[in-house]
Amino acid sequence: MQKVSVLLFLAWVCFLFYAGITLFTSGFLLTRLELTNHSSCQEPPGPGFLPWGSQGKPGACWMASRFSRVVLVLIDALRFDFAQPQRSHMSGEPPVSLPFLGKLGSLQRLLEIQPYHTRLYRSQVDPPTTTMQRLKALTTGSLPTFIDAGSNFASHAILEDNLIKQLNSAGRRIVFMGDDTWKDLFPGAFSKAFFFSSFNVKDLHTVDNGILEHLYPTMDSGEWDVLIAHFLGVDHCGHKHGPHHPEMAKKLSQMDQVIQGLVERLKNDTLLVVAGDHGMTMNGDHGGDSELEVSAALFLYSPTALFASTPPEEPEVIPQISLVPTLALLLGLPIPFGNIGEVIAEVFSGDKVSQPDSSALAQASALHLNAQQVSRFLHAYSAVTQDLQVKKLHRLQNLFSKASADYQRLLQSPRGTEAKLQTVVTELQQFLRGARAICIESWARFSLVRMAGGAAILAATCFLCLFASQWATSPAFPFYHLLLIPVAWALAGATLYVGLLTTTRLKLDLVVLGAVAAAGSLLPFLWKAWGSWRSKKFLATLLPIPGPVLLLLLIRLATFFSDSFVVAEARATPFLLGSLIMLLVVQLHWEGQLLAPKLLTVPRLGSSTPTGPPRHSGAYALRLGVGLLLCTRLAGLFHRCPEETPACHSSPWLSPLASMVGGPAKNLWYGACVGALVALLVAVRLWLHHYGNLKSPEAPVLFVRWGLPLMALGTAFYWALVSGAEEAPPRLRALVAGASLVLPRAVVGLAAAGLMLLLWKPVTVLVKAGTGTSRTRTVLTPFSGPPTSQADLDYVVPQIYRHMQEAFRGRLERTKSQGPLTVAAYQLGSVYSAAMVTVLTLLAFPLLLLHAERISLVFLLLFLQSFLLLHLLAAGMPITTPGPFAVPWQAVSAWALMATQTFYSTGHQPVFAAIHWHAAFVGFPEGHGSCTWLPALLVGANTFAAHLLFAVGCPLLLLWPFLCESQRPRKRRKPPGAGAEARFRPEEEKDEEPLMEMRLRDAPHHFNAALLQLGLKYLFVLGVQILACALAASILRRHLMVWKVFAPKFIFEAIGFIVSSVGLLLGIALVMRVDGAVSSWFKKLVLAQQR
Repeated sequence: MQKVSVLLFLAWVCFLFYAGITLFTSGFLLTRLELTNHSSCQEPPGPGFLPWGSQGKPGACWMASRFSRVVLVLIDALRFDFAQPQRSHMSGEPPVSLPFLGKLGSLQRLLEIQPYHTRLYRSQVDPPTTTMQRLKALTTGSLPTFIDAGSNFASHAILEDNLIKQLNSAGRRIVFMGDDTWKDLFPGAFSKAFFFSSFNVKDLHTVDNGILEHLYPTMDSGEWDVLIAHFLGVDHCGHKHGPHHPEMAKKLSQMDQVIQGLVERLKNDTLLVVAGDHGMTMNGDHGGDSELEVSAALFLYSPTALFASTPPEEPEVIPQISLVPTLALLLGLPIPFGNIGEVIAEVFSGDKVSQPDSSALAQASALHLNAQQVSRFLHAYSAVTQDLQVKKLHRLQNLFSKASADYQRLLQSPRGTEAKLQTVVTELQQFLRGARAICIESWARFSLVRMAGGAAILAATCFLCLFASQWATSPAFPFYHLLLIPVAWALAGATLYVGLLTTTRLKLDLVVLGAVAAAGSLLPFLWKAWGSWRSKKFLATLLPIPGPVLLLLLIRLATFFSDSFVVAEARATPFLLGSLIMLLVVQLHWEGQLLAPKLLTVPRLGSSTPTGPPRHSGAYALRLGVGLLLCTRLAGLFHRCPEETPACHSSPWLSPLASMVGGPAKNLWYGACVGALVALLVAVRLWLHHYGNLKSPEAPVLFVRWGLPLMALGTAFYWALVSGAEEAPPRLRALVAGASLVLPRAVVGLAAAGLMLLLWKPVTVLVKAGTGTSRTRTVLTPFSGPPTSQADLDYVVPQIYRHMQEAFRGRLERTKSQGPLTVAAYQLGSVYSAAMVTVLTLLAFPLLLLHAERISLVFLLLFLQSFLLLHLLAAGMPITTPGPFAVPWQAVSAWALMATQTFYSTGHQPVFAAIHWHAAFVGFPEGHGSCTWLPALLVGANTFAAHLLFAVGCPLLLLWPFLCESQRPRKRRKPPGAGAEARFRPEEEKDEEPLMEMRLRDAPHHFNAALLQLGLKYLFVLGVQILACALAASILRRHLMVWKVFAPKFIFEAIGFIVSSVGLLLGIALVMRVDGAVSSWFKKLVLAQQR
């Protein structure tokens, strides 16, 4: 089995998984259909007279305008309790002393002094609570779907009918200033605009100060009809410090001054709207649907009386999209075609004391126009798609027909019918709320065919991994048949699909094309599996996983079907990992020998391998197990509580040092973080030194000696700068800003250089040569002259390595006066593991930079925990058998569980609100401009760092037992046909030195098969997890928590699988690169000996 073939086989399996994930996703996360229809004044929303109040008015559209101008102040992440008056406190709310309470005092004063001019609402936001989706809702009146959350930083122009488009059609002058997200959503829509970058969440002032520079001069100029100011300071302060930080009080006080300045400049024909697009959690994040995230503030103010009554004691709760039809009618514009919001009726009430009938009729007129527009939209939408439920839609239309008929009758005699008008208002509100409810319920559009097809491909690929992992160690493994024939079938399926599309002239769907190719390539395997169904060995092949491990795996997969367990996975995973660790320790002790041979080495058919005594005592395994459990418990201290568990308190150690108040505590924590960094560096260097991997003068070794300390030094300096940047003197801030940009890039550059050097020369061997100092031992070969094939080289390499060890230790006696060249070499016994550990260390430093400083302690625990687990798994592995080699399912399952546990221990959760957005600005403090892929890459590297590190390090599960081969001497085995030679050289029957990882080269076919088997097992464990998530999301697609729990979990598992699979391929490719370099090095050495 060739190395390239192993990589190609694993790449094909990964492609099958990718095709299944993509097909399922295309059926599960579909966007709703966006209609391109537009409302206009020339086309009323329905039959009937013009509404009351607009008849005979010049320029009247659907309704006469109440205001000619509007100022919209959008304060990003303005949570409702930020604006709530202090006198109104509900039970269980935070105390008044919190820094964000009572800072918007101007709102409270206006509510008290001018109650008929003002109103404060609790705006109920529809998830997802990300800015781009909220802007779409605030301008279209529709509901962006879940999948739109991925476009938050790659916004596309809104094609649906919206307020901005209606204002442009009416010739209104729109001036915008603030968040540059509007630039992408409404390109060319503003008569004047001042855009500022929105992605740098660490910058609290640039956007807000830029707005203030233009806000008041623009208002005073009068060259505007609609003025939009989108402030970001409150949102960025939440992301950086959280709502309880003193900086939040400063930002809210600044916003209060802005509102006061605007109120003083308002004219009678101008409406002021102050709104938050969403709220924020207790940690300052948003994106989900917790109560604090979906609760935003909405404040209306007019210099003239706008309301007929005083505000209620408790602010009314209204849907956020209600602002869209309300503003449209107040400005005399048509309501956007796709709006499903309900107008705020009391805004149209007028003078209720003097004209009660007119007030009720005005509300009924606004609601009727709104209902006509929504009814028209439902009719148009249901005509092109089958999303809406027919029975509920028919019932709604009947309700609207009745309310509309009652309204038309009352319109002809508007006086003396207040009670009947109130009944009509109630009916119209019921219709509008029912329409919104049916849309919310139905706009989770699923394609069951695609979902079933994707799940089927995932399941078939998991079975392929399971079967192929068993067949891989067999000499009769049909490797080429399972690689070449599926490729041919895949090409045939893809060709057939393209031909069918060409014949029918349908549009090519790349997702379906990939799925067809994947399904076609799976057909030969399914046929072979079907042929083995009646075989007696089929059941053993089907369930090769040991019973206890299979039980733990099934328990873990079953938890994905429970929203409670998914929420509590951060606590369930360490429990499962601890259970597996204890199982390993008990099993080692129970069998009397730490790890029985059958668990880690499959003996050859027809041969028996002596077991020999155990290499370690039971106490050794017990110490390893206790150490692992202790590390797991310590890593659990760095936890982030999900928003569904309010009683839980997240670890304060996850926050950056810059958020700490108090110099001594910050300095102590900084010292601890640097200490963890130094400990990690020293541990790696000591390990490399122990196995002789720091003696070579080659460039990669020199880099490990000097480059790694420089990377650690740069990381420590960067932490010092960012943790105290705000405390730096003004004259040094430019220097600090420059260093904050250079240092992370320098560390990443050093890491990249180290990786390139290691790939260039992965074998760094210190060679000592001399002549006439010793004789060489006879090497028995079945060929003459230099090796001419890979088989010859594989036969002679272990003997040459033994000879080099003995030459280095001075155990060869002089038998000739002038002997040929003798060679001593360091490092070959750990050549594979040294490269893997070095690569993991080089990857760890840039990934550590993307996290908060105190996560360095978690990274140190990660390396220590991995070290202990590898030693526990390798404690009793016999290495007297030349092959085949195998890694047990226990080891693979524990490795995957440790990756998941580290994901949670680094402060992550499978929800969008928990994403560490600050990682996008490490090395880019000023942002990325229009570039979106680079910040996405940085945030993704931060989120899935654990998946990447454990996947790249997965080959260590195979290598470590050989690395831990006992250092005590062993009796040298006689090579075949060496009996006669041995009788003449009895002095050479000495104890042989351990070969360690060179023993893998005794049987290169088994080495490659073991790597293939390890990759398939790891992909199987990850694959069944994504399959379980897909099935859970599919079965529970109508569950209340599908978009809150199951959909985000599926998305995070899918991305994590992709990252892990790529990391696995890179890790195995690195091992093969080292193996190829070792072969080249030995070939040169043999040729030199022959000369």
